[in-house]
Amino acid sequence: MENRLFALRLSALRQQKGVSAREMSLALGQNTNYINRIENGKNYPSMQSFFYICEYLGVTPQEFFEEKNAAPTQLNDLIVKLKRLTPSQLATVNAVVDELVQKR
Repeated sequence: MENRLFALRLSALRQQKGVSAREMSLALGQNTNYINRIENGKNYPSMQSFFYICEYLGVTPQEFFEEKNAAPTQLNDLIVKLKRLTPSQLATVNAVVDELVQKR
């Protein structure tokens, strides 16, 4: 992932969580502009800090880099719910998803 794409992905996932860069920085035990500097391409986190960032955002490192997975936390929540459905209900949901994907 390119440096700029890393920053954009961090910003998008942070916004999905509904927190400001300042709030996230403080929650991670950093100075108030830590996340802002990463999102602006001025700094990059250490590997350990990256893992803390992923944990805070509720994503795995793999999910962080999956650009086609626009909303990993929402997808994970949906998967948890889908696991409770019967095979018949899953077939119905699958048909609805197929329809939605075809209309894109």
